[in-house]
Amino acid sequence: MSPPACTPPALGAGRPWPLGATPTEGGVNFAVVAPDATGVELCLFDDQGCTELVRLALPANTHGIWHGCLPGAGVGLVYGLRVHGPWSLAHGHRFNPAKVLLDPYAREVVGRYDGSDLFLGHDPAHPHRPDGRDNAAVALKARVVAEPPPVADGAHVHVAPADAVLYELHVRGATMRHPGVPAELRGSYLGVSHPAFVDHLRRLGVTTLSLMPLAHRADEARLLKLGLSNYWGYSPIAWFAPEARYASARAGASALAECREMVDALHAAGFEVLVDVVFNHSAELDEHGPTLSLRGIANRLYHHLRPGDAAHYENWSGCGNVLNLAEPSVLRLVMDALRWWVRHMGVDGFRFDLAPALGRDAQGFSPHAAFFAAVAQDPVLSRVKLIAEPWDIGPGGYRLGQFPAPWQEWNDRFRDGARAWWLTSGVARGGFVHALAGSSEVFRHGARGPLAGVNFMTAHDGFNLRDLVSYRQRHNLANGEHNRDGHAHNLSTNAGVEGESDDPAVLALRLRLRRALLATLALSLGTPMLLAGDEIGHSQRGNNNAYCQDNDITWLDWEHAEAGLADYVARCLALRRRHARLRQDRWLSDTEVCWLHPDGDALSPQDWERVDKRAFAAWLPDGGAGCELLLLFNPDTTPHRFTLPAAEGGPWRLVLRSDVDLIASVLGEDCVLPAHCLWVAERGGAHTLLA
Repeated sequence: MSPPACTPPALGAGRPWPLGATPTEGGVNFAVVAPDATGVELCLFDDQGCTELVRLALPANTHGIWHGCLPGAGVGLVYGLRVHGPWSLAHGHRFNPAKVLLDPYAREVVGRYDGSDLFLGHDPAHPHRPDGRDNAAVALKARVVAEPPPVADGAHVHVAPADAVLYELHVRGATMRHPGVPAELRGSYLGVSHPAFVDHLRRLGVTTLSLMPLAHRADEARLLKLGLSNYWGYSPIAWFAPEARYASARAGASALAECREMVDALHAAGFEVLVDVVFNHSAELDEHGPTLSLRGIANRLYHHLRPGDAAHYENWSGCGNVLNLAEPSVLRLVMDALRWWVRHMGVDGFRFDLAPALGRDAQGFSPHAAFFAAVAQDPVLSRVKLIAEPWDIGPGGYRLGQFPAPWQEWNDRFRDGARAWWLTSGVARGGFVHALAGSSEVFRHGARGPLAGVNFMTAHDGFNLRDLVSYRQRHNLANGEHNRDGHAHNLSTNAGVEGESDDPAVLALRLRLRRALLATLALSLGTPMLLAGDEIGHSQRGNNNAYCQDNDITWLDWEHAEAGLADYVARCLALRRRHARLRQDRWLSDTEVCWLHPDGDALSPQDWERVDKRAFAAWLPDGGAGCELLLLFNPDTTPHRFTLPAAEGGPWRLVLRSDVDLIASVLGEDCVLPAHCLWVAERGGAHTLLA
């Protein structure tokens, strides 16, 4: 515990802002929030972060912020923190100066957490006591860096809500197996912005990339012991530092520089860039987890602790701890990080993991919580896209439809209604139409429109599209949790055979169902989101919780991309762009849509609740583009004959069908719609064949 022997430089008082390490003309200013600490030491290391060179006590404390300025220091300096204070679990204090801690404002992290018990702040044999072993040689440290210059306002891409089509992807998995991306760039930030991948996105017609978490992470010790990692990235430890594992294999590659380069290149190609952020918990997990940063700096400040039992954490995240954004200093960390990603990394918005946790205090969730108010008034963040995952596992944690405008929300009601309609016969017409028409029962309040809902059939969490029609049960044994993890309720089907099949009838049915689901996603009111890989038929072998699979289970299989499927997705999205009525942000009125029985009559009240013979049509007399639009749905196992609406508009032209590739055709007064099928027809307007 004694400091290294050398003559330390003198620290000036510096200033309590900005937080973190900030290069100045005369040196580097350091500032860290630790209001309950009795002292904070700045520990300087060699360039590799292995050898501690000197410890310097931060000389000033302004309202709980410890600060000091190191003269002559600059970019490249590697440092950590030792924070002194009481070890008092009953009061929520876990100070242990034997452990070097990572600055939560670090822009670049040196080292990697290996899961060893040397990172524990508590004695593993006696958890109520502090661990006295020094971990300086292996601890995570920060490197002082020069921040990228701010992005000009005009360089951001802001896609109009009515035009947005999201594409959720993992930076590593998207291009690890892409043959058109050079080997040294595969699985990296620069792989995502490589022309071979960008051209694919452009052909699809997506507008907005929703990138899974990019913040530097620390994998759980349990996973590391199994030879796995938290591949998805929902285990953050440094919210300002882009994950180093996504840097390219080029010599001297910098995650910070390449992440910014990726965003700039995507902007130049016209794409909007959103990033999934995790501010509900940290990688330090529960009271048995490691002491890496926040826990050792200001445990009681940063976390929701159990009332009357401050030795334990609330676990509304399911990951062991929950950050307390009701505390101003914690809220400041989150706001500073978000602004940094917008201003210095150039991102255009965020998807917030387990977003109800961000609006919780001792009284529970509120849409008027400090975090939502802070974002709404912020001159930078109030202008970007904000998307909530509207649930956590805390009390009353399901909050779909309860976030304030202009927030958007992942709409699992759409997902479940559409899946049940096409795959399990588990919903009547009424339930499906609610999903198709934008989930008005959820979002029709507070001047919110259909685009508030982000519709998805699949996402990173759960079955992907191919597996959704190939497996009834999860197959997650590779995760090392005895197949107990992941959702058990998937509303999936296997089309008669569990898993892979070479039966032509089974394969044909699976393809028909997938195409119907994709068309439904594209043609429903709301903001559509496509999961990367669904358009090429990638399978995760039935794993519906592949969070720890950094391998060919999750790496998209471009070599075996399914012929024609991406072209079909592109046709669906082109049809959506063509018809403004499908993209509007107001609810359909009775004059804008007619819901019809296959015989051509309007659906009666009892027809809405039938769970057999569920086929129906949606007729939009003014679908946009100066023409009428007719959507025909048959989720049943038998064909249905449809009588088509008659008018003076001329014949109906078939422009999309989910059962087979479209051959240009004109429909007569009626048609027979095959089983498990969706057709789209147009009448009037300038005809553009979408086949």
